[in-house]
Amino acid sequence: MNMRERILAGKLFLDDCEELPEERMLAKRRMVALNQTSPDDLEKRFKLLDEIFGIKINAWVEPPFYFCYGRNIEIGEECFLNMGCTFIDDAKIKIGNKVAFGPGVTIATVGHPIHPDYRRLMYGSPVTIEENCWIGANTTICPSITIGKNSVIGAGSVVTKDIPENSVAVGNPCKVIRKISEKDRQFYYRDEPFMKEDLEEVYRLNGTDYM
Repeated sequence: MNMRERILAGKLFLDDCEELPEERMLAKRRMVALNQTSPDDLEKRFKLLDEIFGIKINAWVEPPFYFCYGRNIEIGEECFLNMGCTFIDDAKIKIGNKVAFGPGVTIATVGHPIHPDYRRLMYGSPVTIEENCWIGANTTICPSITIGKNSVIGAGSVVTKDIPENSVAVGNPCKVIRKISEKDRQFYYRDEPFMKEDLEEVYRLNGTDYM
């Protein structure tokens, strides 16, 4: 078993051998180039993103964006990453379609042993975020986590356990406070109701059809 296989298997590993440093250096060059792109140069930005992820993507990534390898991130269609997100992707990060990230979200797939004698060692475990999730600003998602589809993670949360689908979860440690319900079709923020005329106007101004 080589070091890459150990990482994928969740076993202890070190990342300073087997061309792993060279892979990270290439990723850092691409990261710096992306984060220095002009907001007017979208063609260059999307070209760099395709190189970073290793596949042509249909997602919006707002620089700055930080990562280790890039190629270990699988990102779905129509995702949105706001500025300042950090993805520690030694292990796999899998993101479903239409996932939105607030600014400053961190996803970590790597941990270290607690005892200082072994702390130089690392272990990796994948993170999965299923479709239609909204991850609030400055959330931290720890290794081994799955967040179920449609769920919302409140700003500033630290996610240490799996979150089931269709849930609203918040806190440190992050806990489910309720399920998404029909009431959420009636109110968009606290007691502010969805009004048909507001929705129609928003979509009309945007040049798209209402719902």
